[in-house]
Amino acid sequence: MQAEVFDTPDAAVSDIPDGATILVGGFVSAGTPSNLILALKQTGQTGLTAVANNIGLGDLLDELCEDRQLAKVIATFAIRASGTRSSRFEAQYRAGEAELELVPQGTLIERLRAGGAGLGGVLTKTGLGTTMAEGKQTLELDGERWLLERPLRGDVALLKAWRGDRHGNLQYRLAGLNFNPVMATAADLVIAEVEQIVEPGEIPPESVGTPAIYVDRLVQCEPIPVRWDG
Repeated sequence: MQAEVFDTPDAAVSDIPDGATILVGGFVSAGTPSNLILALKQTGQTGLTAVANNIGLGDLLDELCEDRQLAKVIATFAIRASGTRSSRFEAQYRAGEAELELVPQGTLIERLRAGGAGLGGVLTKTGLGTTMAEGKQTLELDGERWLLERPLRGDVALLKAWRGDRHGNLQYRLAGLNFNPVMATAADLVIAEVEQIVEPGEIPPESVGTPAIYVDRLVQCEPIPVRWDG
């Protein structure tokens, strides 16, 4: 199987439907698929659910809120500290115009991992006895209580990698590894923006962070520098 190479980010995301659940890689601005996010803004899909580590913290995901494209966000960091400038998403959430599901970071990654592996969920103590546990199932095993967290999957995953070969194997750099590899396993359609497209064999096998079997589309883009203003 060989990934399809697209000429532009807009073309790569053009057929994502309204109402889709989108997994968005990255940690703050590291490894964030900024070109694909801006392409989504340009192509105008609405009613989207975004699953990401953060929104409005050095990423461009918050740009989708300018035209109210996000109906819901599932994230670890979405609300800024008191005294700092709020994001568009935060303003819409506080006004009751968008939904937010806050998930502890370790739980978020494990729910995605479970979604990619076909598991029924993960057991954790994180969130027990807090509002995080409201409406969720708890179990008692060997005299200990556990919170059952259900798996997360997306219709589409948007990833950022350093290099991709024409089969679709991806190589990440430094902190760009973060959420991208696990999100690649947990979506029906995986689209990756890369800084370089190389020939098969140019990425050493031990440097492949996401195997080609998970990747459907590639687009080569210049990286967009993003500055976090705090």
